[in-house]
Amino acid sequence: MLPLSPYQAPFFLFNGHLQTLWPVWLNLRKPVVAWPRERWDTPDGDFIDVDCINQGAIDQPVVIFFHGLEGSSQSHYARGMAAVLQQIGWTGFMPHFRGCSGELNRLPRAYHSGDSAEIDWILRHFKQRDPQRTYFAAGVSLGGNALMKWLGEQGAAANQVIQAAAAVSPPMDVGACGAWLDQGANRSVYTQHFLRTMKLQSEARLERFPGLFDATRMRAASTLREFDDTVTAPLHGFNSVDDYWTQASALPVLNGIRTPTLLLMPRNDPFLPASCYPIQTPASVTLETPATGGHVGFSGGRGTGKDLWLPSRIINFFAQSIGIKT
Repeated sequence: MLPLSPYQAPFFLFNGHLQTLWPVWLNLRKPVVAWPRERWDTPDGDFIDVDCINQGAIDQPVVIFFHGLEGSSQSHYARGMAAVLQQIGWTGFMPHFRGCSGELNRLPRAYHSGDSAEIDWILRHFKQRDPQRTYFAAGVSLGGNALMKWLGEQGAAANQVIQAAAAVSPPMDVGACGAWLDQGANRSVYTQHFLRTMKLQSEARLERFPGLFDATRMRAASTLREFDDTVTAPLHGFNSVDDYWTQASALPVLNGIRTPTLLLMPRNDPFLPASCYPIQTPASVTLETPATGGHVGFSGGRGTGKDLWLPSRIINFFAQSIGIKT
């Protein structure tokens, strides 16, 4: 496995915002990667696109990697994971949540923070089509919360599907995280960025399904709360934004996890308020809360090549879970 020392941010990335945004900015300068893609039909008649970010040896493990809000296989964390998997010869896949692969999905619904049912069928589909292989699952941000929720709901049954899991910066108290991102500088920088792309997707849905939700209210939304109350909650069967945020949160089911899981949550993550950090975890969960790292950042870590600290830490945890020395 790759050598790894504790993460230490470069001197010029001196706060959580810079550690979050720097790898995103670097990634924007890179060309699009044409990953091999599969299209899977979903049980409800929709589809998702699954990109193979590395085709390793058939006798080596498989990492299934779930992206964050409005992310994709082109996101910086996916490219970093692909680079590490290539070095060690493991296989990696990134399933796209509905509508995130560059093409609008067929049904009115999209995706949401607590969609553990979607995680379930994706992971089980991998296991069913090649049951002899060893599978790991990782998720960042929104994808990390959905994965943690699935792990908590499944309990010991998750061990029949995957060997170990990892979640990075999951907003496990979705309501508190949403309220935090709707305040001050977070609202000006992060929330407005997300709203721009989510509103474009929403306009496309309205063209296909006129009257699906209140178009005027969607266009006027300036906070995640307003958007989720207008679009996300009703599209996915929730009574309100508060009902959605409550039911989507992984924190209430955290103690149900029985699969070896790395939970990596930097203390300077600008997306996460204090309530997202668990006070205690079950024995199966390894909680790491480094002082720095930002939100799915960890750029420029020492001894790992160029910006590969985060995927290296995940892979090392997975390797240790099956007895490979790192």
